[in-house]
This record gives sequence, structure tokens and C-alpha cells, in this order.
Amino acid sequence: MTELSEGYDDPFAPRLAALAVLDDRGAVVGWNRRAEELLGHSGAAVIGRQAFEVLVDPRDLPAVREAAGSCRRAGGWFGVLKVRHRDGRLVEMGLRAQTFSRAGRVPEWLVAGALAADVLDWQRGRAILDGLYHRCPIGLVVHGPDLKVLRVNRAVERFSGVPAADFRGLPTGYMLLPDDARKAVDRVRQVMETGRPLIYSEQFARLESDPARERVALVSAFRMEDRSGSVLGVAEMIEDITERHRAQRRLALLGQAGSRIGTTLDVGETARELAEVMVPNLADHASVDLLEPVTCGEEPARAPAGPLVRVGACGIGAQQPGPPHGRGAPVEFAPGSPQSRCLAEGRPVLEPVLPSDSFSTEGRQGAAQAPDLGAHSLIVVPLAARGLVLGVLTLWRSSRPDPFEADDLILAQELGSRAAVAIDNARRFTQQQQTAFTLQSSLLPRAVPDQSAVEVALRYLPASAAPGLGGDWFDVIPLSGARVALVVGDVVGRGIHAAATMGRLRTAVHTLASLDLEPDEVLSRLDDLVTLLAAEQEAFGEQPVGEQVVGATCLYAVYDPVSRRCSVARAGHPPPVVTGPDGHVALLDLPAGPPLGLGGLPFEAREIDLAAGSLLCLYTNGIIGERNIDADIGLSKLCAALTRPADELERTCQAVVDSLVPEHPSDDIALLIARTRMLPPEDVASWQLTLEPAGAARARALTSAKLTEWGLEHLAFSTELIASELVTNAYRYASGPATLRLIRERFLVCEVSDASHTAPHLRRARTTDEGGRGLFLVAQMAERWGTRYTREGKTVWTEQPLAGTLP
Repeated sequence: MTELSEGYDDPFAPRLAALAVLDDRGAVVGWNRRAEELLGHSGAAVIGRQAFEVLVDPRDLPAVREAAGSCRRAGGWFGVLKVRHRDGRLVEMGLRAQTFSRAGRVPEWLVAGALAADVLDWQRGRAILDGLYHRCPIGLVVHGPDLKVLRVNRAVERFSGVPAADFRGLPTGYMLLPDDARKAVDRVRQVMETGRPLIYSEQFARLESDPARERVALVSAFRMEDRSGSVLGVAEMIEDITERHRAQRRLALLGQAGSRIGTTLDVGETARELAEVMVPNLADHASVDLLEPVTCGEEPARAPAGPLVRVGACGIGAQQPGPPHGRGAPVEFAPGSPQSRCLAEGRPVLEPVLPSDSFSTEGRQGAAQAPDLGAHSLIVVPLAARGLVLGVLTLWRSSRPDPFEADDLILAQELGSRAAVAIDNARRFTQQQQTAFTLQSSLLPRAVPDQSAVEVALRYLPASAAPGLGGDWFDVIPLSGARVALVVGDVVGRGIHAAATMGRLRTAVHTLASLDLEPDEVLSRLDDLVTLLAAEQEAFGEQPVGEQVVGATCLYAVYDPVSRRCSVARAGHPPPVVTGPDGHVALLDLPAGPPLGLGGLPFEAREIDLAAGSLLCLYTNGIIGERNIDADIGLSKLCAALTRPADELERTCQAVVDSLVPEHPSDDIALLIARTRMLPPEDVASWQLTLEPAGAARARALTSAKLTEWGLEHLAFSTELIASELVTNAYRYASGPATLRLIRERFLVCEVSDASHTAPHLRRARTTDEGGRGLFLVAQMAERWGTRYTREGKTVWTEQPLAGTLP
């Protein structure tokens, strides 16, 4: 702050600047004390002499003459020149010259000078102030000692919707609602009187011009003083955290719902608890309508049909949608209404602006009431538990003017899901087996994500005879740099515990994959998670009698279509089968590794080269370990079914199933077959860059040329900026050469690799920082970005959509 505060003083002010007056022939006719202090020449020593002779080094004469010529032509000049000190050394000074004429005299020149360093500090201070008021994303409000606004920046203008000029001279808090304004005044007065800064205080900032719109700000304030200690006012930094505040409130509502919904095993009571939690926290009116079989404790049909019963309702105001006490009244919804669509499709419906003709036509007995006609926004959420739709939850807004948003829909879905489970438990349904299989299928991937590395065929076959469901799973996870992760796993045991563990492990694998960890590292962290889950189940006595608490096997492979390298590690899982393009089939020789959950034992990964068109087959032991089939025989049959790599992949996958899987398998089976691809060499460009100051410029030039060759000129600006910033970071923080790589596939991938393991962090640079904005710019330009680590160093990567520009 010292440097910034000193930078506010204009070094060319008369009391600070070195001043000299030159006549029209360049002779010194005026010389002040400051000039003598800076340059050592007394006035008597320079007045009357030519400035070129006394103050200019002969080597600098060309630059001085050029400056003098510019000054004569324009009537003034500003720049930096070296001036000779009395002791002979050269002093770099910022100079400002202008012509003036005194009455009846020829024109003269007034030259004001200051040390170049002081001028630079002053310019930097002015630039910082300009940034604070015009470009800073954090709001800034300056209050005077009289509690009137002196100035605000553009961020406050965006936050409030009020032009910045309209704030000047207004009392503090003038545009806020009275309650919020009073708190704002008290806050500023307290900081001004005590001098104690205020840090990160959450405040409501609702405007009188728009009182219905909630605004929440994070405020920090400090007192401003001059060098003598006189109070100049209070500066406030204001950040709009309205969305964050809403998210916190939604989380609080989720916590409240967890303690209030499902306190009994009564269907009607649980439905009423759900409606009461929604009002007024999320909606002005709420109703819970269940399929009639559910209210009777029976299992509803797979396709929701038949009448519904309004079991729970709550509302504010005089007109509340409420059923009579007891079982409730039947409710019918018009075809095409939001409730009918929600029931038929099993998907939520959000209508931010409710058409006037969209109200439901209510029941045969007229007992169920619609909300008042002021309702303007609607959400309908299906109440589904374990794959069964039990009814619908309908939310309206009427008194609250703001409409429902997508985040409100997500929250309503979450609360509705929790309540549906409680309702379904209260119903004591008897079809737990089928519901469990529905739950398991929802945990497995429903479709293969788009990626360029491999073509994939998948099969999941649940056991038909064993009690409960198993925990087999597979996954295809796109990674950075056009790579892909292939995963197959098997949780020990059967039933709900196995399925739940499978879901948690699959989620964990996705999270670890997003960190771009090596396969052996992924398995090590999964091993820690399984050990933790086992400890939790043991602590709560959840393990089935006679069975291992938690255990699992897993195989994790990462394939790179650029290098055709595949890195594989396994934890007690059967080895993968690899088929070359020539039809040669072999089990991959890979260290077995211990199953997950044993803890403390290492895992090893192996890298292999896979030619384009190779098959990589991952599977669970159900496909080779049937009780009536020897494992070696099963492996032989599996290899025999994979000898034709050029066949259609789905046909190959079905051939494996037909060859090894009986009509009624006794164990769950997960099968994943991937055919490797290779990115064309013309879609990959790589350069090694020397880490030097010119490296960023070379990266920009190489990037621009390659994008022009690829016909991606519209991405040149953003990609050049990304490459430049990443290479600059490598230059600043790494050592040795860096590698710049561009990949053209579904996205334009830009990667910079170096030998450092230091993690780059996205941060918001402070206003006084001269750097720290590079990764912020990269994050704004790219759709996705991240860092992956290797044993040699790290790679920072970005992805940008091609927008359909590939030829």
C-alpha cells in the first residue's frame, strides 16, 4: 500500500517537479531548487548556458533533438530522456515540455522533470485506480465523512442496475430498502468511527426499485486516512454472492428435510411432511398426489395409471390447497397438463411462466382445491423410489414474484426423491427384488460417452437365480488428450449393500479419472476407499452374517490414441484379453495385485503398445467362473471368441455371450470389448520449446500456422492466448524444455508439458498484482482445462469445441 499511496502524488506537480525554463534558442533562463537537488547544478551554473551543452550527453543529442522537434511541431512533448548530473552520471528522467509566451516576448519552453522511477510509480498508481473503477469485478463504493457516496465503480453499477453517476452525492444506502439501508449506514459509521476494518460480512442489498428481487452481498470495508491521520471516508468492497447464498439456503433446506421427512411409517404423514417442508421455503403452495394403490399399501403398476389421491398439501394465504382429513379425495389432471406429462414420462416439468390455461381440472368430488389464480410459476416432480413412480409433487408460486429456476427444480427433485423413499418404505412393498435390479441398472452407464480413442461394445447380464443383486460394473470415461479410461469391477457379495458399494466405487473412479491419475494410483486410492467403507459397515453392524464386509476387484486401463500406448493395472481382477489386428489372442501378462480392501499392498501398472484395430476385452469373473465350467476352459472359450478383430464389434460381443453365458447365469456378468483407434498423424502437431522469454511468441506463431492449416482460423485468437499463457507459466515455474502439442479430434486440444510437478492454481489476482491472471484467462477461453501428472513431470491441457469445422 505504501507504493500505491505514494504513486497518487503527481511527480510533475509544481511542488515536486524539477522545473527549467528555456528561451527560444535553448538557453536556460529559469531553474528551481528541485532541479538543483536532482541534478546537482545550481541555478547560477546553468542559467544563461545552452541546455544541450550542460545537461545533455553528446551521445544522447540525436534523441534530444528529435524530442525538441516534436515539441516545436506539437506545442508540447512528454517522454523519458537521460539528463547529465553535475558529477557526470546520467539520470533517467521523465520530462514534460510545453511552450508558453509572456506578454510581448518570444515563446519560451517550460520543462518539468521527475525521476523516471517516480513517474512509473505514478502511472502505475493511476492505472490501478482506473482498473478499480472500470474493470475490477469486485464492487467498490467510496463514502465521504458525511456518509454520502463519493464514487462507485462499474461492478456496483452492474450489481445494482443503477448508473454509477447516479450514486454520486447520495446518502449511504439511499437506494436500498429501509431495513437494508439502515444496516449499511451503521456498518459504514462503525468502520469510520472505530477504524477497525470489516471483513467478509454478508449483507442483504435489496433495491427500492426492485424490492422483490433478493440480492446478497459480501462486504469488506476499511477507513481511509491521509498521511496526517485525518479521516477521508470509508471504502467498501462488495461482491455479489446472491447465487452462493441461494445455494447455501438450498443446502440448509436439504438438511431440514432430512430431519423432518420420514419420521413415521405412515404414507399420509410423510406426504404432509414433504408439503410442509416445501412451503414457504421453496414454494407458496405444494401438493402431494399419490397413485391410489400406494395409499393402500400396494405396489403401483410399472406404467402409472388410474386415479391419484391428494394426500398432502400446504399453502400460504387464505386460499390453501388442502384435502380433507383422512384418506383424501381423488384428483384427475387434464390430458397434456404438466402433472399428466410428468406421470407419463417420469420426468420433471418446469414452467417458469405459467400459462393461464394450464391449471389442472380437479377431481370428481371437487374436494381438492387449486391454488389462488395468482399462481404464475410451476414445478412438477415425479415421486419415484427404486424405479417406481408413486405420484407427483406439485409446487406453485404466487405471492413470491420471482419464478422457479433450474436450481429450484434440482432441489425439488432431491427432496422429492428423499420423500419418495420414505413413502415407499412406509408402504412396505413386496417387490424389493425387482426394485433392487432397477436401482442397479440406474447405477450403470446407460450409453457410451462420445470419445475418439476406441469403439466399445458393452454387456451387463444380471444373475437370474441368486438371491439379491451383484455389484459388477463397467465404465468408459473420456480423459484429457483424447485418451480414454476403461474400467471393469466386481464388488464382493450380493444385495443392496453390494449395489450401493458398486455405485460409490463407480463414482469414486469417475472422480479419480478426472484427476488424470495413473492406473496404479487409482487402484491405491480405491483400496483406501474400500477399507474406509468396510470400517463404516463394521462400526454400524451392517455386514451380512458370514460374508466379507466390503471387498472388490477392479481393472483400470488408460489408452492413448496418439501414442497407441495402453497402461493397465488390476486389483485381484482377471487379466484382460488382447487381440491384435492379425487375430493373435493372448492374456495380458499383468501383475495380479491384491483385491481392494486388503490395504497397504502396492499395485503395479504395465504399459503396452496396441496397434490400431486391436481388441481389448475386460470382463468380470462371472463370464469364466461358472460353477460348471473350469476357469481355464472359460478363458480358452473367451479367447476363441475374440479371434476375429475385424468383425463388427457388437457381433463379437454377442458371440462371447453366446459362447460362455448359460441361459440362466448364476453370477452377474459385465463385459466390455474395445477396438482401439489411432488419431491420424495429420491431426496431431507437437513441438519442443526452449524455456526462454521468446518461447511464448514462438508458441503463438506455431499455433497460428497449424490452425490455419487445419482450417480453424476462428480458434486462432483463443488458442494462441492459451498456448502463450501455458508456455509462459512453464517458463516461469519449470525447468528444462517444454512440449507444445495440438490435437484435432472432437475438440481442439492444446497441451503444454514440462518437467515440473508444481500444480498450477486458478486464482483471482488482486488489484495490486502485476500477474496471476494467466490461468484465469485460460479458463475463460477453454471449455475444459486441467492438469495431469506423469513420472517425468506434468501436462496442462485445454479443450475447445470445434463447432463442426472439421473437413
